[in-house]
Amino acid sequence: MPHTTAALLSTPATAAALAFSSRHNLCRGGRIPPPPPPPSFSALFCCQSPDFHNSSSLFSSMESFWTGRGIMKNKAMVELLLTYGVVRSKKVAQVMEQVDRALFVPEGSPPYVDSPMPIGYNATISAPHMHASCLELLTNHLQPGMHALDVGSGTGYLTACFAMMVGPQGRAVGVEHIPELVATSIQNIEKSAAAPLLKGGALSVHTGDGRLGWPEHAPYDAIHVGAAAPEIPKPLLEQLKPGGRMVIPVGNIFQDLKVVDKQLDGSISVRNESSVRYVPLTSRDAQLRGF
Repeated sequence: MPHTTAALLSTPATAAALAFSSRHNLCRGGRIPPPPPPPSFSALFCCQSPDFHNSSSLFSSMESFWTGRGIMKNKAMVELLLTYGVVRSKKVAQVMEQVDRALFVPEGSPPYVDSPMPIGYNATISAPHMHASCLELLTNHLQPGMHALDVGSGTGYLTACFAMMVGPQGRAVGVEHIPELVATSIQNIEKSAAAPLLKGGALSVHTGDGRLGWPEHAPYDAIHVGAAAPEIPKPLLEQLKPGGRMVIPVGNIFQDLKVVDKQLDGSISVRNESSVRYVPLTSRDAQLRGF
């Protein structure tokens, strides 16, 4: 199973490969001129590119803009996400400033460009705008003392952010099925602002099949899944706490980022947030073979 927040399909899709709702019209990826004045948050998702798992023409513009400006500081990256309306809450901005993305990308990769980066094993780390989007969708379920599960924790960035949000009285759990990435993520976290939470036991990363969740610390107020499932895995629904929320891409060729809310009575509601393009939620062996 591709356990990274944004392990992407490496081959471009054709124009017919994605079908979007009226909010998400298909467009071509690539560089375009510098962006117009910042739009509203909803406008950021108006047009999706097959080249990135959740990337609009505006986000392509952001990438071009960021690359051209040579963003060299984590704080500057967060400020641009604020400018574009991707980051909206003070808490998400604070945590993304505290957890330096540069510690979680391979050496030599430009950490602050708004683009996913390969991390080996046919996996990638998500683009900053996608991390920010998921944190915003889950922010009310990442309050101090809550429990969060990151399925496909990759190099550990989003798991570290979760830990910073839930704090020492909460619990943030990463599950990754590539042992080498688990070891790397722990090393990365040890160098980050989340290191005390790892040492204190509020943050942990485990090798395992994320499709099965991590029952030891369930139920979870927040669950994030970083690969597209054909349907929502039952164990994850079972481990989602009443009142909790899961963010998960679902589908095969046609995929949607779904927001799954479990009501206090145990009933489930699901809505589509945006059209996306992820690798499949599959086995470790299939991922290493290139799916």
